[in-house]
Amino acid sequence: MTTERCEPDRFRFLAGFLAGRPVGVAEVPAGGSAYTDGRVVFVSANADEDTQRREVLVQSALLGAGSLDAEYVRRLRARPPLARRYLALEAHRVLAELAQRVPLAAAVGPAAPPQSTSSEESLNIASGRTKLDAPPDWFGTIKPSKLIHAGVESGGRATDADIRTAVEHADGSELDDDDDDGPAEKSWLLRLFEVPLGAQAPANFLRTLFGRSRSSGSEGAGGELGVGSIQRMSRAGVHARPLPTPIRFTGDEKPGAAIGIGGAWYPEWDVYRGGYRQDWCRVIDFPVTAAAGATVAGAERDAALGRRLARIGLGPKVLHARADGDDVDTEALIDLFVDLRSGHSPPEHVYTERRKLARDLGVLILVDASGSATDADGDGLAVHEHQRRAAATLALTLEELGDRVAVYGFRSQGRRAVHLPVIKSFGERFGAKGPARLGQLHPSGYTRLGAGIRGAGDILKKQAGTPHRLLLVLSDGFPYDDGYEGRYAEADSRKALEELRADGVGCLCLSIGAATDAEAMDRVFGSASHASGATLAELSSRMDEWFLAALKELSVPRPREVYAARRRRK
Repeated sequence: MTTERCEPDRFRFLAGFLAGRPVGVAEVPAGGSAYTDGRVVFVSANADEDTQRREVLVQSALLGAGSLDAEYVRRLRARPPLARRYLALEAHRVLAELAQRVPLAAAVGPAAPPQSTSSEESLNIASGRTKLDAPPDWFGTIKPSKLIHAGVESGGRATDADIRTAVEHADGSELDDDDDDGPAEKSWLLRLFEVPLGAQAPANFLRTLFGRSRSSGSEGAGGELGVGSIQRMSRAGVHARPLPTPIRFTGDEKPGAAIGIGGAWYPEWDVYRGGYRQDWCRVIDFPVTAAAGATVAGAERDAALGRRLARIGLGPKVLHARADGDDVDTEALIDLFVDLRSGHSPPEHVYTERRKLARDLGVLILVDASGSATDADGDGLAVHEHQRRAAATLALTLEELGDRVAVYGFRSQGRRAVHLPVIKSFGERFGAKGPARLGQLHPSGYTRLGAGIRGAGDILKKQAGTPHRLLLVLSDGFPYDDGYEGRYAEADSRKALEELRADGVGCLCLSIGAATDAEAMDRVFGSASHASGATLAELSSRMDEWFLAALKELSVPRPREVYAARRRRK
């Protein structure tokens, strides 16, 4: 006996009722899972009526409950395992709430009580390591890219024209960065890095994922080769030649520093094992060059910022031959004695005076250049643009005050490729080249924050040449990379900051134009070492307080004898 196939559009009224706005219903290509893009709920092709009804129930209820709002969906983007866990929790919660007024939800919903009470709590639980049951197939899936590209916020009204357009353009040929058909233990990011060097698929994938193109400058260390398309053949042709390889590695077991590019290996803290993974991350710093006519990052002068920062970073300077002061100036006293014996009567300026006149602060500004910086604020300005402007203004202001300043970007593509593009080194002037190079810094890749902090911290300690040093991070503070997320990533980032503070380096994070999670920032940077605002101007009036708080928070290194005593006890 066969079940008569029904048209999915018959569930349109159910979908609209649950979502709270007009929503279309259509089928996905055979083999695809149910999902929604905010305008249309796509159900499984060739499924029976009961299954399609359940799929419409879950996906529409998620829309109506606000579970697919942009603030949650953006944090799920390119993270299929997290999206599946979030779906299992949130669909369960939404169905339990819906069961009180919709009999269908009561009939098909899980019998166990939900584990969360809000979308935010579901996301927090999903980001942890709590063991969760896999969601049933009829829950479907969440495709963040579809929801973001559709541009429909939860609670908004989609027109019939919007729905028709979404259905007409829905097909299986579009590259979807949310699909994850491989095994659960192997992320899509890991498979991406298995593609041979020179293939264009990873580059095209990242451009589609983040909506940006590669810089025209020289910041492509480790990037893809411009060799056109490549087709695998079983045999090489008679005229075949080896493709040029831009990077050669030292060592047989693992990539070392790239010849001609540089690089250094750093440990990474594993919170679950309670120890370091030695030589785990490779950090590469390389210069950014700005071509003629390149985009220039705006460096606006901020009077309030200048006044505030002028109050800090002042070291004592000894002034000699003063009329009054703290101590006797021996050399001036000898000169006075010689002048008196020679018959002269010079003024008796024979004292030294200590004044805070010399700047002794070195600052390395580390700009987040990862793909998460493509998110925009309410006015449509990307977070990355806020960060570039802030970096330019801060660098210009600190340099005019006489401080030693360097500006670096940071991004990652796995643990072996943590990049620190050099915008301005300590030995250079910011001048005209700094803003031009900063304008060439485009967001891509991911955020292995701990490795970036360790690499930048080493540069600061070795090159600043000042007694007071500060690492200033401009970022949303959300660490994520392949195998680097949640508690593990936060713990490693926090450990990297603790290492710097123990070495006498202050750390401060500014989140500008980003929707940051204050609790997550506290867990990584500490409550006294981060601040957030819509623009740099909002933070200028208190910048001296945050700088001083970060410098005062430095850890005091333990005496060597304490460590020796501990080793003897072990």
